[in-house]
Formats: sequence, structure tokens, C-alpha cells
Amino acid sequence: MKIKNLLTIVLVVLAYSYSVAQDNLVQYVNPLIGTHKMGHTYPGATVPFGMVQLSPETDTIPYEADDHYNPLVYKYCAGYQYDDPTIVGFTHTHFSGTGHSDLGDFLIMPSVGKLQLNPGTEQNPKSGFRSAFSHSNEKAEANYYRVKLDDDNIVAELTATNRVGFHQYTFPQADQAHIILDLMYGIYNHAGKNIWTFVRVENDTLVTGYRQTNGWARTRTVYFAMTFSKPIKQYGMKDFSKPDVYKGFWRKFDQTKNFPDIAGEQIRMYFDFQTQEGEKVKIKFALSSVSTKGALENLQTELPHWDFEKAKHDGQQQWQKELQRIRVKASDKNDLINFYTALYHTFLGPTTYMDVTGAYRGLDQNNHQAAGFTNYTTFSLWDTYRALHPLFNVIQPKRNSDMVNSMLAHYDQSVHKMLPVWSHHANENWCMIGYHSVSVISDAIIKGNFQGDAYQALDACVATARHKSYDGLEYYIQSGYVPEDKSGSSVSKTLEYAYDDWCIAQVAKKLNKQAIYDEFTKRSQNWRNVYDASTGYMRPKLSDGKFRKEFDVLSTHGQGYIEGNAWNYSLYVPQDPEQMIALMGGKKRFVQHLDSLFTMNLPDEFFAHTEDITREGIIGNYVHGNEPAHHAAYLYNWTDQPWKTQERVRMILQKQYHATPDGLGGNDDCGQMSAWYIFTSLGFYPVAPGSDQYALGSPAIQSAVLPLENGKTFEIEAINQSKKNVYVQKVTLNDKLLTRPFLTHDEIVKGGKLVFYMSAKPKR
Repeated sequence: MKIKNLLTIVLVVLAYSYSVAQDNLVQYVNPLIGTHKMGHTYPGATVPFGMVQLSPETDTIPYEADDHYNPLVYKYCAGYQYDDPTIVGFTHTHFSGTGHSDLGDFLIMPSVGKLQLNPGTEQNPKSGFRSAFSHSNEKAEANYYRVKLDDDNIVAELTATNRVGFHQYTFPQADQAHIILDLMYGIYNHAGKNIWTFVRVENDTLVTGYRQTNGWARTRTVYFAMTFSKPIKQYGMKDFSKPDVYKGFWRKFDQTKNFPDIAGEQIRMYFDFQTQEGEKVKIKFALSSVSTKGALENLQTELPHWDFEKAKHDGQQQWQKELQRIRVKASDKNDLINFYTALYHTFLGPTTYMDVTGAYRGLDQNNHQAAGFTNYTTFSLWDTYRALHPLFNVIQPKRNSDMVNSMLAHYDQSVHKMLPVWSHHANENWCMIGYHSVSVISDAIIKGNFQGDAYQALDACVATARHKSYDGLEYYIQSGYVPEDKSGSSVSKTLEYAYDDWCIAQVAKKLNKQAIYDEFTKRSQNWRNVYDASTGYMRPKLSDGKFRKEFDVLSTHGQGYIEGNAWNYSLYVPQDPEQMIALMGGKKRFVQHLDSLFTMNLPDEFFAHTEDITREGIIGNYVHGNEPAHHAAYLYNWTDQPWKTQERVRMILQKQYHATPDGLGGNDDCGQMSAWYIFTSLGFYPVAPGSDQYALGSPAIQSAVLPLENGKTFEIEAINQSKKNVYVQKVTLNDKLLTRPFLTHDEIVKGGKLVFYMSAKPKR
């Protein structure tokens, strides 16, 4: 009897442990996914939307490689590539999944033995402070990274708070143990990127300073406060922009050793210690865009202790809280890993950009105070307006509202009086096309999530759309299209401007601004002006009103498109698919065209000008590794064959997402690729942000629960869902048959239950 009772107790305990493990969502996050090939994600430590992204650097870019399109430069947009054998150090700022390089501020690297202040090479890491490493001695989790630096037998561990990076280095016994602070290093570290650096050694444990760079962001200043867990034995520096004979400040001091304040363009510093076997030397490294005082206050407020495990645990609890915004069940563990890593990637940005006091550096390079909102930066809007911000409108509405307010602050500080296009760290870099802040703002207002002055937001949208000096807008406003002989990528610009104009019209309608509604509804029809009925494609038009004679529907180079070709962009009328389909010959002909997109074989010459996509990101001529056709598979819902949407989206999920380092078929683009995965796995997708509709697809999970911020709960269940059962036989919402292939935002936020009944055969 006692044995039986004991067995019962053991079984209960085991069952309880399994349940707890199932509730631990952090275990399914693998930050190494996307770090190989073109995913351009980073594996290091950060908290949700954190200002610090503390991650290893493996780059092998020669310093003189100052061309962004140099394959080496493009390869290291996130600083880390999974197939590299060496690590050069750990830096505090990174983009996740971008197609351009910047950041990589304040590289720290531990070493022992003879001091070396050059980074060494991949072929001979021992020639510098670089070290070989093995993936067998590497571990990456949400808010935690660990690796053994083989050449010096040092274990490096990283964790973070929002604004503070926390390093822990376990040293061997060494009389000469060093911490190197490289103020020269930067991702895409072209000649002249470093403008100036300043370091002040405050005492034997505290160092402050700043760095100014001219990179993708033209003028970026980052302040820091760094503190050590044990006193420095001695310290020194080398200014690589000066000859060795230059020894002092006006030749009166020797700045190279134990001098309290140091300034220059190309500085590396070292801090020396004596360590015992297994001794841990810890570093807390805080950032600020405002001042060293702000950095120190961030450090003291967020990380007042030296307990590394506590900081790691606290950060992982933050991740657990955010990941619980969607609780899914799946039959395959890899599906859970893919899902929660995708959700993790969507919560990496935009990133916090203000001190704990609310102070931040603005676009005008003055200091500002965020009043009533969290200020964010890193707005890759050409990518993220499509699915990332719409996902936030479902599961992060308050945070998304703060992001909109950050965009409006950008507008107020802009000398151009324009909303952000691609902005980061108090800079506008004008990357890509369109004015897609308009889409993000409109979507938040239409869905009732924006907490601010909607009329003021509309005014900013209208002013941006009327800015004639911006990227072909003068011709677009005058002629109804962008002429290719006046402004390149003209077809893409015309189509994207027309969509953004439609978004403005929706907000104007909601706010009863009839004149604005009429103006922008008319402008939203401009997509018709670049449609060529003789070919059935969107085609570049010249300023004389004629289509350009030279036209290649497959080429991505010099044809009037950007990151796509005529096949992909001819489908880009998300605001009016019905009229697009009618203009292209009706539903039957359109289905044939859409089928061909996914099934055709591309010639090898297609890949001649695809610097930022790979064959892994392409299915037929559908380019999932870029964004212009991310909505394309859902367009079957506007035909008589919606079952093909179900078939295609499940195929894309299977082919483009894997639980491996090379598991992303293209740049994650600040979470857009991952947001596509989340929506599609749940069974619906926002084809036209600014609308209240989501197109239905084919859920790839068994069930999901979304605890919404308004206190309601929205549930999804997929009955009989499997890798073969991808077709939807019927859908019910709150036990009532849904007779349309769409779901509205209001139906989600009211709470309830959406049930898909799945089958291996399509419902024709």
C-alpha cells in the first residue's frame, strides 16, 4: 500500500513537472536561428525591445572594405555568422535581420598573457586578441549567451537589462589578465566611420565616455558607463590614428598608460587584472543617447547589484511574460521552437531609445523628454508595416501606440516635416521607398489602439504625403505616377505611394475629414497608371506618358522595381485586390498568373543582381526572402479558389522556416519575416494594414490562446490539423459558421473562439 501511494505521488510530481515545463516558453527560443547565411539575426543577450543588444562579433571584414555591397560587409549586418570559427569580441548594439550594416558599439574582449591590441585574423587568431571557439561550447538562450574562448581558456557569459549589458568572464590563473575595450570597432566599419571617442577613468572600477560615428546614421553619439567587479591593476591605450612617437597631450603627458582622460579617433584601451583559477571578472556596461550621467543613472537604476544569475533570471522572466501573449500547442517540438523563436524575433525591435528618466536624443540632435510614452527607435518601416506592426496591434497595442508617438516626435523634430522612412538612433537614413509610417499610424488609429491626438497624426501623414521634394513625389502628385526617366524604382514607388494614400483616406474617413478623404482616395487609384494591359504587368512609364520599351518581367535590375520584379510587384495593390484582379483579366486568368508565380523555374541569370536574396528564399518566382509579395499567397481569397491560399501558405511555412541556424530564407528584417510566420501559423494575415480585415489561411498549430490587453481572450483551434491536413473545410466563430474567408479586428478584440476544421482534401 505504501509503495502504491509512493508511486502515485511520483506520477503526480512527474505530471506536474511536465506541465510546468510546458508553461516555460523561454525553453523554445533558439536565438541561433537565422544566424547562418542571410537571416542576419544575432545570438546574444537582450530583453524585449531592449536598448542594449549584447552579442558576439565574428566578422572578418578588412578595415578598408568600405563598400556596403561588398559581400563581406553584407554578410555581417548582425556582426555574427554561424559558420565562422573565431570571435573578436562582444558589442552592445545590433540590428536584427537587416540588409544593411551599422552599430556594433563598444567591443569588449577578455584575454590573458602577452597584451595584444590588434584583433588578429581568422586564419591566425593568436596573432591578436581574437579567439577560436566551438559551437559545442556555445549556448544561446533568451537573454543569455555563453561561449568558451578556446585560445585563452576563458568562459564568456552575457546577459542584459533594458539599458545595461552584463558581462561575466571566468578566467584561468593569470598574472596578466586583460579586458580590452575597442572603441574603433563597428559593424560596417568603413574608413572614417569613427568621428571621435572620449574615455574618462573615474576611479579604479568606473569608466565613462562616448563615441561619435558617421555610418548609416550620419551623426550618432552613444554615451557609456562601465564598471568592473574588482579594481583595475593598471590600464592603458593606443591611438591607432597617431604614430607611435606621439606620446602625450600636447606632448606634456604620456596618455598611453594610466592617464585619466583619453580622446581620439582610433582608440583601443586595456584594463589589467591578476586572476585566480576560475575567478569571475564582471562588467556592467550601460548606454545612453544623452550623457555619461544618463548612462550611469541607467546602470544604477536597472542593475544595482552584481548577481549575474539574478539578472539573467529577471530578463528571462521578462521574456516569459511577453511570450505568454500567445500560448500555442503543437504536435511537433520543432514547431514550438519555430513559433516562439519567431515571436522572440518580433519582440527584438523597435528598441527602447531613452534613459530611465525619459530623456533621449532627438532627430534635431537636441535632448528631449518623452512625456507619457516610451520612445523607440529602429524603424525599418518598408519591411515592418506589412505584418510586424499589425501583429503589435493585436498583441502589443499599448507598445505599438508608443511607437506611433515616437514617429510623431520624429516628425516634430524633422526639419523636413516628414514622418520616418527608415530611422534609427536619432537619424533618418532614408533607406527604401514609400512613406510607410502612414500605414503604421493609420492601422493603429483604424483599430482603435492609438492613444494620442488622431487629428494631429493625420496632419503629419498628409504633410508627409504632400512633400514634393521627396523621392519622385512631385511627379507622382503632378502626373499620377512616378516616371522612370525622372526617378528610379518608379513602378514600386507609384504602387507603394498609392497604398499609403489609401491608408490616409481611411483615417480621414474615420475622422470625418471629407476633403482629405476625397484627395487621397483619388490618389490611391494611381496604381492603375502603371498597369500595361498589353502585357498584363505593372510597367515603368516615362515622363512623356509612354511605357518604356525595354521591359523584362523577370529581371530585378533596372526595370522600375526595388527588391522584386514585375511578377511580384504586379500583385501589389493590397488596398484593392478585387479591382486589380478585374483589370488583370478576371479571377480565372488571375489564378493562372498566381499559380505560375509559385511554380515557374527561374533562369540562372535571374540571380545575377540579387545581392540580398538567395535561392533558399525563392519558391518558383515567389521571393519570400523579400517583402513585396508577402501578401501574394493570400490573394486566392479574392478568387473562386481560396483553398490555394491554404495550400501555398503551408508550403511556404514548411520551406522557408526551420529550427536551425540557417532556418530563415532571407533577412528577418527587424521581425517582418517572423511576424509573417506568427500570423500565418495562427491562420490569418493582414493583407492591407489600415483595413480592419485579416485574410484567413491554414493554421499550422493545434491551438492558440491570446490573452489580450483589454482583458478579453481570443482562442484558435485547428481540428484535425496536420502536415497533410492543410485544407480548411469550414470555420466557425463563436460556434457560428463563418461564410467569408476574412476575420475582422473587432471580432478578435471582443474575444471568443475561432475553430478551423481541417482535411487532406481541398473544399472546391
